[in-house]
Amino acid sequence: MTLHRDALRTLKAWLPPDAAQAALRDRFGGHLYDCPDGMERSCYPDHITASTVVLSRDRTRVLLTLHARAQKWFQFGGHCEPTDERLVDAALREATEESGIEGLTIDEVPVHLDEHAVPFCGDRGGVHHLDVRFVAVAPDGAEHGVSDESIDVRWWPVASLGRPDGSPDVSDELVEAVRLARERLA
Repeated sequence: MTLHRDALRTLKAWLPPDAAQAALRDRFGGHLYDCPDGMERSCYPDHITASTVVLSRDRTRVLLTLHARAQKWFQFGGHCEPTDERLVDAALREATEESGIEGLTIDEVPVHLDEHAVPFCGDRGGVHHLDVRFVAVAPDGAEHGVSDESIDVRWWPVASLGRPDGSPDVSDELVEAVRLARERLA
């Protein structure tokens, strides 16, 4: 099975939590039907990406990366590579590379979808990532690292996300993805 076919299968099988997520699932699937290269970063202006919300085993903390180019806190993720056999494999590879944590346990069912502009991706501008988000749990006592793509990697209390009291500045969509990830693992 190709990565493209796996992504279509994954999206078709996914039961979205609400109408907005269902619309994104249909948008992502339509993109893949229309674009045989829709998984590749060369597909312009949109391409599928894969990411992972990494939670502590007790689900009270989330591991986020301060992205070097965007200067914002995100979950781990990025572009699919030719060596990725499945979309979940791309998400796990990105999370492992960017967090430095081996042995993440990933749920193979997406937890959230997000479409966002990425002004620093590519020379032409106008790029949108069609991001399929998964959830993984870090092993107890796991030591994380900082990759070349990041300025910092840090555990944050889930309860602090989205609050203006010194917590990381994250999007509402990431707050929602973390909420759904915690519910999935409950």
